[in-house]
Amino acid sequence: MKKIILQFLRSYKKSFSPFLSSFSLIFPVACKFYPTCSEYSFEAVKKYGMVRGVFLTLKRILHCHPFSKGGVDIVN
Repeated sequence: MKKIILQFLRSYKKSFSPFLSSFSLIFPVACKFYPTCSEYSFEAVKKYGMVRGVFLTLKRILHCHPFSKGGVDIVN
């Protein structure tokens, strides 16, 4: 299952993520965090496995909102 999620994240980064960034000309969007959520998710699942990796990803996504300061958030 871990390999399936990692492959999904790779596919997302190659196909869907560039499509979303093309809207940045119309709707200014910039990731406030480093690494991006997809990169963070990939590292979390790779390091901790599916259950904890998905939990950390959801926690990270909940911190991503217009009032967030953002910053560096490395998978520990």
